[in-house]
Amino acid sequence: MQTQVKPLKSEVFYPSEDGEPLAETQEHVMVILVTMSILTQYLRGQEAAVFANQFLYYIEGKPTARVAPDGMVVFNIPARLRGNYKIWEEGEVPSIVFEMTSAGTRENDFSFKKILYEQLGVKEYWLFDPYGEWISEQLRGYRLNEEENYRLIPDNRSEVLNLLLRPDGYLIGFYRLDNNEKLLTPDELFTAVEQAEQNLIAEKQRTEQERQRADRLAEKLRNLGIDP
Repeated sequence: MQTQVKPLKSEVFYPSEDGEPLAETQEHVMVILVTMSILTQYLRGQEAAVFANQFLYYIEGKPTARVAPDGMVVFNIPARLRGNYKIWEEGEVPSIVFEMTSAGTRENDFSFKKILYEQLGVKEYWLFDPYGEWISEQLRGYRLNEEENYRLIPDNRSEVLNLLLRPDGYLIGFYRLDNNEKLLTPDELFTAVEQAEQNLIAEKQRTEQERQRADRLAEKLRNLGIDP
């Protein structure tokens, strides 16, 4: 009796790129990158991973069931690099998603993506319109309620991040709730470090000048026969 060999099951391929640009304008690119940088620094040391414009696959075996959020944070997973994110492999749904929207992406961002993230159980969904093309206040957030439906966040406070969000020109400003301290952008952080270094140099110069004055005074006292 001849044994029949079962054909090997073909492996499903989940691409990590589609050749499309990161965003449609420089302002959109900037806010995506700066937001990722700020949140990565803020969540450092926590079990959380920050993603920017990477594929989120939400149905196993169906690589067309994907979306690429402009930004998202997933908690309870290691903060390592990934080419894409598959919900069934990691076992965690993103807790918060950001879409940097425009008039051209409004329909997709406010209909399909909003419904999808709601159904997936993403706790917060934030839309940021750098140009104010269709969101006059630029920033609008939604949070799941007890019925698992999105409701507008009236005070722009993110319960997921424990931060206050505000429009800051073409960027999103992130502020701590306890002291209203702003989380610095990479440029602001560089400026702050540069200023701190300049202050340190100036302080060393003042200390050296004071030492030299004290030495000169001591020398004058000794010349007068006074032991300082």
